Amino acid sequence: MISVKNISYRIAQQRILDDINALFDAGKISAILGPNGAGKSTLLQCLTGALKPDYGCVTLDGRNLEAYSLVDLSKKRAVLSQSITVSFPFTALEIVLMGRSPFTLNNNSSVDNEIAHETLDLMDAWHLKDRSFPTLSGGEQQRVQFARVLSQIWDQKNAYLFLDEPTSALDLKHQYKVMEIIQNQCVEKFLTVIIVMHDLNIAYQNTDTSYFIKNGQVQVFGASKDVICSDILSDIYDLPLSYAAQHVNYGRNSSHV
Repeated sequence: MISVKNISYRIAQQRILDDINALFDAGKISAILGPNGAGKSTLLQCLTGALKPDYGCVTLDGRNLEAYSLVDLSKKRAVLSQSITVSFPFTALEIVLMGRSPFTLNNNSSVDNEIAHETLDLMDAWHLKDRSFPTLSGGEQQRVQFARVLSQIWDQKNAYLFLDEPTSALDLKHQYKVMEIIQNQCVEKFLTVIIVMHDLNIAYQNTDTSYFIKNGQVQVFGASKDVICSDILSDIYDLPLSYAAQHVNYGRNSSHV
């Protein structure tokens, strides 16, 4: 479980997050939603330990995030950022094996290679294993990077998975595949999954809880199928109610993405 208590974060004189409180339960998939510039990715970075809030605290399993060493933290949580630039010609397999680096002190390379094989295969990307990562398409790169974060927590129970727009570059087939994998892994390994996303249809169909962020504050939170509704969308996104209602109706009439 992750608990967020009164965190705030500034850049220069601009407050990006303002007195955020939240609770993310194990075995659940939570969405962080809201308009561009609302503070969603900044909040995710505070949850992962990449950024330190100016005020307040984040606790993971009842322990302040700052009390974890980087090695211990990397064994408990995996992070897929929105934009990852790789300039060197690492192969896809080498990228995925980077997810195993917190565990390589055990020199268990055979296990690491087996896990990398499994996760690449799961992501329909094993055939890319020898390809240079920078030569892959955007969607192929995203699938490889998703295999990397899966490999990092593959043999861990009660771990944490943080994802920033994990389906943004994927076609419809692989959007479905990624969300199916997330749901299965969440149940099987009792993961705590937190996803920043813009696609409200995917959030409605595939997440348990949603937090709507606007102007750096949590405006609404609750069960996704309760809070992703026309009234709330109209207010959060400054949309005409009729347009918001059409969007919600589309989401509810759609199948699992």
